[in-house]
Order: sequence, then structure tokens, then C-alpha cells
Amino acid sequence: MSVGLINRMRKPTGVNDMVLLEEVSENEIVSNLIERFHSDEIYTYIGNVVISVNPYRMLNIYTSEMLLEYYGRNRFELPPHIYAISSDAYRSMVDNNKDQCILITGESGAGKTQASKIIMQFVATVCGKGEDVDKVKDQLLKCNPVLEAFGNAKTNRNDNSSRFGKYMDMQFNYNGDPIGGVVTEYLLEKSRVVHQASGERNFHIFY
Repeated sequence: MSVGLINRMRKPTGVNDMVLLEEVSENEIVSNLIERFHSDEIYTYIGNVVISVNPYRMLNIYTSEMLLEYYGRNRFELPPHIYAISSDAYRSMVDNNKDQCILITGESGAGKTQASKIIMQFVATVCGKGEDVDKVKDQLLKCNPVLEAFGNAKTNRNDNSSRFGKYMDMQFNYNGDPIGGVVTEYLLEKSRVVHQASGERNFHIFY
């Protein structure tokens, strides 16, 4: 286990799971999130939900070593992380043979696109190997830049804002290896093609 992870476990900042707050109120929730954010603890649980606060900078919490630390662990063994949610969903799918769904929601600039990339990277890392499997994993990972080119644009709040919603269906075999996927887009902001607000741009593909 990495030294950084051990230190975070020994000296947790605020409350990891806000179900355990002495007083569950808006002020207490916001105060706890702020306290953790200032210590670079951007993930916090509320039961089975993980809240993510976008730091707008790179943090050293997405290494291969960190990913493997979370794989197969109970979600509450380690500090809150999107890897823990990803591991829970993947292991439940493999062990219980049941479909899993991860819902990512938030306002513009909250980090939804980045969160989906992190989840896909987690799955690509922990599933099996082989020429066919690697080909599918490569296709799944490389579809994001294409989607962003045609569906993302610079806004006044976010340089890479998704101007559409998407439902990504990843398909696996009985071993837990990806065999394909389907991306369904909806609510594409088509009006942006002919008109953009002041200071904003058209979809990336036009540049």
C-alpha cells in the first residue's frame, strides 16, 4: 500500500461518509466538503453515493498503483474514491452476474466527462488480456475523443463542456471481459452550430 494512502487512512480529514455527520444539515455538509477539499480530498461518500468536487488541477490519485489498491476491496476499507465505486460495480457484475449502472450527474464543469473516462480506464485495467479483449478496450477508450470533438464546446464556464447527454452501454462476457459497447447520445445542443453566446465557441470539430 502506498505511503500517501496509509497517511490518508491514519489522518482522515473531516468525515469520509456524511451519513455519519452528527448533524445532517446543508451547512454541515458544505463545511465538511470544504474542509476535505482544502486537503485535496475531493471524494466524499453519502452512503452508496460518492460526491466529487472538481479541483480544476491534476492530483496524484489516479496512478496504476492506486487503482490496483482499490480493486477488489470493500468500499469502506480505503478513503472515498471513484475507483471504489468502479470496483464495486465491476465485482458485483462478475460475482453476481447482474447488470450494473453508474449514474454520473452534475452541473457544467463538475467533472462528469472526466469521471466517465476514469471509470472506463479502471475497467480496461482490471479486466482480462488478449488480442480481442485489448482491441475492444482500445476502441472503448478511443471513442471519447471522437464524442468530445462532435459534442463538446468551449463555454463561458468550461473549456470542454459536453453539450449533450450520453448513455454508454458496455457489454461483457461471463469472464468480465469487454466484448463491445454502444453509446447513445441525446439532447444534443444543435442550435450551437448556427449560434453561440458571446465568448463561447462552436463544437470542437469546427476548429
